[in-house]
Amino acid sequence: MLTEQHKEISGKIWEIANRLRGPYRPPQYRLVMLPMIVLRRLDCVLEPTKEAVVKEHDRLVAAGMAEKAIPRLLTKIVDPDRKQPLYNVSPFTFAKLLGDSENIAPNLVSYINGFSATARTIFDKFKFGEQIEKLDASNRLFNIVKAMAEIDLHPDKIDNIQMGYVFEHLVMRFNEQANEEAGDHFTPREVIRLMTSLIYTGEEDVYKPGVYKEIYDPTCGTGGMLSVSEETIMRGNQSANLALFGQEYNDESWAICCADMLIKDEETDHIVLGDTLGDGKTRDGFADRQFHYMLANPPFGVEWKDQQKVVAKEHAELGFSGRFGAGLPAINDGSLLFLQHMISKMHPAPAYGGEGSKIAIIFNGSPLFSGDAGSGPSNIRRWIIENDWLDAIVAMPDQLFYNTGIFTYIWLVTNRKAAERRGKVQLIDGTRFFRKMRKSLNNKRNEISDAPGDDQIAELTRLYGNNKDGETAVVTIDGQPEERVVSRIFQNHEFGFLKVTVERPLRLNFEATPERIARLDDQSAFASLAVSKKRKDEAAAAREEAEGREEQQVIRDIVASLEGAGPFGGRYMDRDGFEADLDRAAKRFGRKVPGPIKKAIFAALGERDPQAEICRDSKGRPEPDSELRDTENIPLPAYPDLPDAFARAINEPENAAHRGARLPMFFGPDSPNDDLVATMRGVIDDYIRAEVLPHVPDAWVDYAKTKVGYEIPINRHFYVYKPPRPLADIETDITKLEGEIAEMLKGLVA
Repeated sequence: MLTEQHKEISGKIWEIANRLRGPYRPPQYRLVMLPMIVLRRLDCVLEPTKEAVVKEHDRLVAAGMAEKAIPRLLTKIVDPDRKQPLYNVSPFTFAKLLGDSENIAPNLVSYINGFSATARTIFDKFKFGEQIEKLDASNRLFNIVKAMAEIDLHPDKIDNIQMGYVFEHLVMRFNEQANEEAGDHFTPREVIRLMTSLIYTGEEDVYKPGVYKEIYDPTCGTGGMLSVSEETIMRGNQSANLALFGQEYNDESWAICCADMLIKDEETDHIVLGDTLGDGKTRDGFADRQFHYMLANPPFGVEWKDQQKVVAKEHAELGFSGRFGAGLPAINDGSLLFLQHMISKMHPAPAYGGEGSKIAIIFNGSPLFSGDAGSGPSNIRRWIIENDWLDAIVAMPDQLFYNTGIFTYIWLVTNRKAAERRGKVQLIDGTRFFRKMRKSLNNKRNEISDAPGDDQIAELTRLYGNNKDGETAVVTIDGQPEERVVSRIFQNHEFGFLKVTVERPLRLNFEATPERIARLDDQSAFASLAVSKKRKDEAAAAREEAEGREEQQVIRDIVASLEGAGPFGGRYMDRDGFEADLDRAAKRFGRKVPGPIKKAIFAALGERDPQAEICRDSKGRPEPDSELRDTENIPLPAYPDLPDAFARAINEPENAAHRGARLPMFFGPDSPNDDLVATMRGVIDDYIRAEVLPHVPDAWVDYAKTKVGYEIPINRHFYVYKPPRPLADIETDITKLEGEIAEMLKGLVA
């Protein structure tokens, strides 16, 4: 949330941006203003030591100092304790640039080129050189530099966390002008504070003196989650030694994040530019590396077609040895790919001799329930839940983000749950923990408060820490306070179900009427009789087609000879009887009907009839009717004991990735279900006897099609039914309204 100081600075910068109108359209303001803000901030940081740095640089060059040694020596002039090179050896500052208005463009380029290597790379990624030329040509450069020189962005004036608020506000406005899609939104700082408050709750190790922890964000943007994580931990442990890592595919955001890291004297090499999932040109910047804490707000509701080739190849070739072994989500939403990526970077669990890791990630609703049983998303959820990694999900209010008003959810995932949380998942309904903003910012109309006396972040964190089933809170609903259950605890298996295919027998009647015989022309096997494959020899093809048409007519005649022959008013009520008469009729014509043509005749002349006899295959088994096929979702009972053979199989070294399975079926979409069906046969049969057979006694289960599904219907678990008002009250209101309307009409007539 912006303080008055932040709002004032943001407002001034936006006023400066509006001076670009003309050569720049509003969506293009960011091309100038973002690098200009970073440049001004670096200028403020370096100005106090600027003269000393320039003087020392001149001395070192004159003394023939080795070029590799110069950055370290100059950095010590800026700050004896600084580790990351940051200095500027040009004679310019913002103030001095204004002293030579005629040469401001080349001087500004010289000023940027005078920075240390990392800072120059930042401005290269901004492509700021192109904008300097454009600004100079349009006579805007001097006035923009002059206006920016009047704004003090020194960290002593506005620290890095506060600067994040300013960037948040400005990036939101720039995105609004550019009409950015919902998936590319900037994460509001109060959401980040909630995430960091949740992820570090119960983490005693992180507050031990001198502890070393690595924090990672695979979609780090401008670095907000890394900065707020650092602030959160350092507030409770000043001696903590934290290393921040991130990856970002957008050049602008990467540059802002690197600038922030550079100013804080942190490793800029730990912020990688490129596509985390892999797009063929860039790849995971931290392959085979593990982290203690991971936070992310990946793009959601956004297609991953650009990454599809790389991701699908890794999934197919590496399986669980890669990042995406559990499955692939639908192409229109790659959110779950990022969670799998992060899980692949967890330290081994304490049970396997490691420290374990914890993840906080923001999703929209799709990862909760998208995908049918056996699909990629369902298999991913199964893999996470059966491994007992899903710790909690917090449902957040809608209208929190600038570019989308949808509901969002924080997932907490860890492989080192506390003993009391093992085998369970906590769901928290935080959808009513918000306050309305006095002034909306595009789609952002709500905010989660941390104000004294109304600290909703602390309240949600307390609910998570308490880990109580049925805990209540007083929330506002339709303007009125109401006590509601806001925390529920579920056993892992309660999110699973068996999707069972229920078949019913095919029942057909047959009748050789002209209308049904005409349907033969729509059957591909019958129509292909009059299609020749001899394309090069036209005469031969014509003969073949003529012969085919004759054959078609003979078949029509055979079938037509059965008109009125059925024992039930010309209709056959069983397929076997119709087939026997069809064979006898064909014999009278001196023909034998081939199998494919016979199937075509059955399809054309047959109609579904619940009174007809069941159609059976050559072994006497009922044939299923695809139109009557249905499925039943059977809730999983408590996880069963694994069959001995299966338990031995998953403990083989080559099956290590499947050791978390709690159902007798390997993880992944192509797993056979024989062990699953054998184990669950009793559960399935009991359900079918109780819920299906009383209504359709001829139904049966196709066990081979049984699948496992997992979904997390969080909204259903917090739904509170409210009966409609009594009809008498509604009728009274309608009568009252009718009277008011009648009085209004009288006034109009008069």
